[in-house]
Amino acid sequence: MAYRVLIADDQKMVRQMFETAVNGSERYEVAGMAETPEKAVELCMSTGIDLVLMDVVMGSGMDGIDAAQQIKEKRPRIKILLVTSMPEASYIERAKSIGIESFWYKEVQEQPLIEIMDRTMSGGSVYPMTRPVVELGNAVSTELTDAELTVLRELVTGASNKEIGRVLHMSPNTVKRHISDMLEKTGFKSRLQLAIKARVGGLVINNRDISGED
Repeated sequence: MAYRVLIADDQKMVRQMFETAVNGSERYEVAGMAETPEKAVELCMSTGIDLVLMDVVMGSGMDGIDAAQQIKEKRPRIKILLVTSMPEASYIERAKSIGIESFWYKEVQEQPLIEIMDRTMSGGSVYPMTRPVVELGNAVSTELTDAELTVLRELVTGASNKEIGRVLHMSPNTVKRHISDMLEKTGFKSRLQLAIKARVGGLVINNRDISGED
């Protein structure tokens, strides 16, 4: 009997790509499609699903990792394979912390999707060895330190140095230094330009930014 797969992605083209891949294997069949994380949770509660292919960012009130957590809490037997094109580092840590089986980058395919699905359904856990490298002005993402990325993740919300410091338990001067160092590395002229380019490139995404909160 084929495993029943739910495909959750807000882009029709991506859903069709996954559908083609799933239908190309005798081991799997498409059991449903979801355009939002909320719909994915709903279908997992009402339909017999064995594996969910879940995009992380779907322009909804919750992201795919939040939806995956809800599914795991209520239907722990369902396997979940998170997929994204965003290099945001915190996604992998969040996914691992809630017991998500596997993670796959759409554009950086270290292993074929079906192979990862097979390993996941066999009880394995597959995570990428490296993250995609993003150009950021005159620099690339690997040139930024973990501390700088942490500050940048708050900066994309439009927060001030004082507000960022309060969240990260840093002094405003330390926050300012990290931002100055990033401006020097990237060659950007303002913190706004830095934040916009980082957000558009998917280098850092703040949950509050996704959900539209302040």
